[in-house]
Amino acid sequence: MPFSLHGIGVSRGYAIGRTYLLQRNQPEITEYTIPDNIVEDEVQRFLNSLEIARRQLQDIRMRVPPTAPGDAAAFIDAHLLMLQDAMFTEAPIHLIRDRHCNAEWALKIQRDLLIEIFEQMDDPYLRTRKDDIDHVVRRVQRVLVTEDPAYLSDPDYADLASSRLEGRVIVADDMTPADTILMQHQGVQAFVTEYGGPLSHTAILARSLGIPAVVGVRNARGYLGHDEPVIVDGRQGVILIGLDERILRYYRHKQREERRQQRELSKLKGKPAITRDEVTIGLYANIELPEDATAVRDVMADGVGLYRTEFLFMNRADAPDEEEHLASYLHVIKTLEGSPITIRTADLGADKQVDGGRGGPVTTNPALGLRAIRMCLKDLGMFRPQLRAILRASAHGPVRMMIPMLSNIHEVFQVLRLVDETKQELRERGLAFDERLPIGGMIEVPAAAVCAAQFARYMDFLSIGTNDLIQYTLAIDRVDDEVNYLFDPLHPAVLTLIHHTIRSGQKAGIPVSLCGEMAGDSRYTRLLLGLGLTEFSMHPTGLLEIKKVIQDSHVGELKEIARRLLRTTDIEKYAEILKDIAQN
Repeated sequence: MPFSLHGIGVSRGYAIGRTYLLQRNQPEITEYTIPDNIVEDEVQRFLNSLEIARRQLQDIRMRVPPTAPGDAAAFIDAHLLMLQDAMFTEAPIHLIRDRHCNAEWALKIQRDLLIEIFEQMDDPYLRTRKDDIDHVVRRVQRVLVTEDPAYLSDPDYADLASSRLEGRVIVADDMTPADTILMQHQGVQAFVTEYGGPLSHTAILARSLGIPAVVGVRNARGYLGHDEPVIVDGRQGVILIGLDERILRYYRHKQREERRQQRELSKLKGKPAITRDEVTIGLYANIELPEDATAVRDVMADGVGLYRTEFLFMNRADAPDEEEHLASYLHVIKTLEGSPITIRTADLGADKQVDGGRGGPVTTNPALGLRAIRMCLKDLGMFRPQLRAILRASAHGPVRMMIPMLSNIHEVFQVLRLVDETKQELRERGLAFDERLPIGGMIEVPAAAVCAAQFARYMDFLSIGTNDLIQYTLAIDRVDDEVNYLFDPLHPAVLTLIHHTIRSGQKAGIPVSLCGEMAGDSRYTRLLLGLGLTEFSMHPTGLLEIKKVIQDSHVGELKEIARRLLRTTDIEKYAEILKDIAQN
């Protein structure tokens, strides 16, 4: 009899295949005391394990084909950098020497400390990066436990490389970037994991590779047997088991329809996003890393609407300097060949200092603490090099600068004053920059949305960050399993704030974009058009589907329906109008 498991659909598409249960048993770590005379031998054993783990990752890194998405290699590179970081190389050694404990236990202590720091971060993307710590620690722990000096005997590599994965649906507790690299050319049909969210490694890489994926399926390996036929619906976040011919026929039809739609969507590359009533819409892409710019160019987006720069600060004990910032920005500018780029200044969490969170106090509630522009204005030694680099990059292409998490107009005044000071400094150094560099603000805090008209007076553009705006408006954490069911982009309060921000920008004569996940979800496209949005910024993989919806829409009709939606207080009518917009 058919039944279903439910999780979070993070990469769209439909897969039919047999399960492959990926069992990764974490080594059991126990503490024992090291005699004085062999403490240094234990230190050397730990250093040897780091070297073996590094060689394992380098071997996997060499297998990344040139055609692979930039995300894939970047995650491996991040793990290699972590193996060189003092957090991993020095702290456990101090523990071994001070406590005379074994290397496995010293590494576990350090892992627990780092995980605690990451779990207190407010930014969902940065908080999810605690997975990197677990993946790297697990790799080193396995080397320590097995004490196998042959680096090519990496159990992860041996397990996957010797398996026939073509047509398989991989079911695991979680997936490491290395897992994904080893699988990508083996014909894997889909990924299902017990943990993870929209910003996990599995989610990001699955979207980049175009592989259906469902994450957060609790106890999936308890319900699913090995080599069991299943269907994975990456759109709805559903896994179907106990299949009959009727269900198989239905999803085979869905697969054919999906492939046909993808062929049709590919024809939209390079064509303008114009509605049926001749309204031109700007479609931009969000990127995490310089290498992601290639995907932006491939889908012929209008440019980069959000370039997150936090990767420059990760896995290091010091802040990136001006030249590091500049090199990453110039890489994107060169790749995009004249398309505009919006660089967001560092949006680091409350306790995510450039020293890895070791140098300052941890706030009681990081979500309401020192983060984003608040941190930058407090730590000018970190902020000024980025300002100089953004300004210098503007001499080489169309660059805009965007300030995250504005909540007070005085923050805008402080930033503008710093920009003026930085411009004068660059003039004195004889360095070129765009004197009229556009500076915009992110509207992610309800206070900023309510006062959007005030912000619009002093900014060149606004960008609505719906991921944070929804969380702050509804007082819920979208990556917290206990409350994420309350994350509702269609809540009347959220839509009212979005509409007010758009209207404020229109009245001030400045553009307003939307760069949260709502922008890349076709379920909300017509609604956002009806609210007056004319610029979308999203993950490159969703851009063509959004363009198709735009071309099939009539903005004039949608605006009238949206006005009715914003006026109604009747819950049933509200739902009816939302349905009307979706079908318009």
